[in-house]
Amino acid sequence: MAKSKTVSSAARFVLAGIFLLSAWSGAQTVDRSAISGGQLAWSFPTGNAVLSSPTIVKGVVYVGSFDDRVYALNASTGAAMWSHVTPYIVYSSPAVAGGDVYVGSNPNLYALDATTGNKLWIYATGGVVYSSPVVADGVVYFGSVDSNVYALDAQTGARLWSYATKGPIVASPIVANGIVYIGSDDGSMYALDASSGANLWSYLTNLSVHSKPVVWSGVLYFGSEDGNVYALSATSGSLIWKFNTTRSVESSPTVQNGIVYVGSDDRNVYALSARNGAKLWTYQTHADILSSPTLADGVIYVGSQDRNLYALDATSGVKLWSYGTGGSVQSTPAIANGMVYVGSNDGSVYAFTQVVKTAMQIPTQ
Repeated sequence: MAKSKTVSSAARFVLAGIFLLSAWSGAQTVDRSAISGGQLAWSFPTGNAVLSSPTIVKGVVYVGSFDDRVYALNASTGAAMWSHVTPYIVYSSPAVAGGDVYVGSNPNLYALDATTGNKLWIYATGGVVYSSPVVADGVVYFGSVDSNVYALDAQTGARLWSYATKGPIVASPIVANGIVYIGSDDGSMYALDASSGANLWSYLTNLSVHSKPVVWSGVLYFGSEDGNVYALSATSGSLIWKFNTTRSVESSPTVQNGIVYVGSDDRNVYALSARNGAKLWTYQTHADILSSPTLADGVIYVGSQDRNLYALDATSGVKLWSYGTGGSVQSTPAIANGMVYVGSNDGSVYAFTQVVKTAMQIPTQ
């Protein structure tokens, strides 16, 4: 598969999800008396791997595929409503705002009509756009392998500003309190003024930062390929704590109730204290975890390169349920209206009923 030349770190991040093979497949056996839900509602086959993470808005699932298409699927049935040919692989996860869909593909950022899939505008960067855009206050923010962070007018696609980092950008940004946070392959996490792009601060880790950060109670959490999960002051960038896993952390953390949940290439899902980084529990899968945990109703959902989607008890880390797809699961699960949606590198988008704990005694892994 041809693509623009990038540093090996960025290439490994994407290609790992396609070529990593595992003997672990097939739905896993669990004690069904302990849970309800977890049933496959539907699956939709695309023409290639789905590393993109679904976005669900108003009963529609928006997702990209390596078959060069962006899809809009009925969230209840999985029926295709429309698809748009880019015509390059779509690794980026769509953002939906104001009736429009924003998504990256090869060097471009696309704006599509959310109802029809018709192209509204395209903005061309100088490199592949793996980064998933975020929309805030009428502005679309994203990164490119050309090393720049971009801010575009969401209606017209006109560039408002760009900021040049010192390395390719695979990571996706967030916007919080007027600040854009995004990592770069130069090893830094950047905090940029959302209005001007001015660099407010940056924090240097030891390797590339592909993890999408999250802000919770004034603290910025993210992972680095140096194996650490970092907690920084969101306003100053000063280090509060860091926790070392044994391998790269490309998974993006989620934080709730004072607990940070994140995956690592060491095959583990971690639950850490948001206050001091103390390890609360771990759950080990059978391969790297590039998917990011999603939390709903006390259950953590996360994919693994071992081809499984897992549902873990958020308090204990005990496995409640898992489902084996035909390929590694790098896509991050999305939850809406009692359903869990995720893509697989077997080329399909899956929808499951949400897992609900119904008993105190849960089988161990």
